[in-house]
Amino acid sequence: MSTTKTFRIGQIVPSSNTTMETEVPLMLQRAIVPDGVGFTFHSSRAPMKTVSKDELTAMNGHMVRCASELIDARMDVIASACLVAIMCQGAGYHRETESSLRAVCKENGMETPIITSAGALIEATKALGAKKIAIITPYVKSLTDLVVRYIEGEGIEVLDAIALEIPDNLEVGAHDPFALVEIVKKLSTHNADAVVLSACVQMPSLAALDTVQRTFDVPVFSTAAATVFEILRALKLPIGVPAAGGLLSGQYG
Repeated sequence: MSTTKTFRIGQIVPSSNTTMETEVPLMLQRAIVPDGVGFTFHSSRAPMKTVSKDELTAMNGHMVRCASELIDARMDVIASACLVAIMCQGAGYHRETESSLRAVCKENGMETPIITSAGALIEATKALGAKKIAIITPYVKSLTDLVVRYIEGEGIEVLDAIALEIPDNLEVGAHDPFALVEIVKKLSTHNADAVVLSACVQMPSLAALDTVQRTFDVPVFSTAAATVFEILRALKLPIGVPAAGGLLSGQYG
């Protein structure tokens, strides 16, 4: 059947990110959407190689430029794809980022929905009704602690967090997603309402989400899955992606 509506999905990604331009399209292409709906994918890059607070802060300075580039091609939604870059800036910073990027779109005559992966993780967790979560991150412990503090500042308790201590972002992107099947067994999930298999947009997890979900009675998801969840909500499309964890099972949103 011919496509009758094509949505343009824009992403702002760190220059060394190799995952969001893979996992987000895969999930959206598998999404259970009305006949004739299609997607195209477009990115703008912000410099970042090492996952350190200084580089992450500097990368945030490129967000407005990146949004300006994307809006020239009239995106239907723009997602800023770096969770820790936002969360290491302090409480509520995803709202400030989303506001500044919406302003760029308005200056160009567009009322474009704006998503940050940090905000998506928070909003998706709330959509699940989850009050307590356990997470896995690839970050060094000091950055993981900032992520935990940020999430808890949004009223969500982090019962446990595993930090894999991988500072090089290319190494994060090369991490075997199936390693998470074993790593998650070390995570304390007792009383957790949900499990975040990858609290990072660069650490691949999509290939393992379904496998891990089958071992839990609570939803298992990733930051990439949360971003897709928010993209589908912003576009007012059904939320259902097969084999992509509990968040995208079609039961929520």
